[in-house]
Amino acid sequence: MRIQPLIAAAALLLAPSTIAGAAQLPFAVAEARVETIEREQVFDAVLEAVHRATVSAQTSGRILEVNFDIDDYVSKDEVIVRLRDQQQRAALDAAEATLAEAQASFRRMQDLLNRDLVSRSEFDKAEAALLSARAAVEQARDQLENTRVRAPFSGIVVERHVEPGETASPGQPLMTGLSLEQLRATANVSQPYVDQVRQRGQARITLPAAVGEEQQVVEAKSITVSPYADSESHTFRVRVDLPDGRHGSYPGMFAKVAFTVGEWERLLVPSQAVVHRSEVTAVYVVRDGSISFRQIRVGRDHDGMTEVLAGLSDGEKVALDPIRAGVYLKDVRAGEAQ
Repeated sequence: MRIQPLIAAAALLLAPSTIAGAAQLPFAVAEARVETIEREQVFDAVLEAVHRATVSAQTSGRILEVNFDIDDYVSKDEVIVRLRDQQQRAALDAAEATLAEAQASFRRMQDLLNRDLVSRSEFDKAEAALLSARAAVEQARDQLENTRVRAPFSGIVVERHVEPGETASPGQPLMTGLSLEQLRATANVSQPYVDQVRQRGQARITLPAAVGEEQQVVEAKSITVSPYADSESHTFRVRVDLPDGRHGSYPGMFAKVAFTVGEWERLLVPSQAVVHRSEVTAVYVVRDGSISFRQIRVGRDHDGMTEVLAGLSDGEKVALDPIRAGVYLKDVRAGEAQ
């Protein structure tokens, strides 16, 4: 299928210079072709952390140490808060003493049972007491370990809820943190597109760039579409997970998400043929024995190819090496002027 030539109102068409033939050109050329590509719809999004958690106390005690503050980086399993542990150590000592007594009683009952001097029920009671004592020791050890509160994952502290000297109780929030290793972009998708977004499950995220750097585009790891729409905006909340790892972006930053919503035909040229000069985007066109520098309007890139929205027609030839083409055009014009 061919499309009608799209000529932009602002297209710049320099006077062409005649050449002897394409076979004599010092650069390769390629044809602009209409291809079927994926259609995308872009929505604004906000980055957020996948893992954000508030760590709470699992035991009671006076807070001795708070080892990190807001904005500090914490590695997984580092101790972030330490509680006084005298009570928990005493409970563990008592549980271990009870266990030792239960073990001795069990061994005696086992010996008596082997000599038929006690009933089976009495032996079972001793065995149950032993198992209960072992469980009590494990519980006491856990309570002692809980006096050292550890980070569940590596990340940044965003809230600190306690200070040294305070008394913590089970369930009391101690510290809130988030991971920078796993981020997602959250966008509100309008009703006409949500079915295609859900069915196709494909998206690209354009991440914010620092001054002087190019924007980074990454493929979505997964997409989750809310099963219901917001009653006020009538949009669906869509969460787009980024690939694992650091991308130079942070929760709360602005991003763009391009969802695949169908297919359409677009005119494409090799991206290497496109010239960007200040605010001008153009290609060198080779046509009917002449070469010209022509302004075009472009869309997005597709695996080494660029959409041409205006300024070029299906089948027209463009130079693949714009630098050589520019030098060649200059030389041709200089020869014509003589």
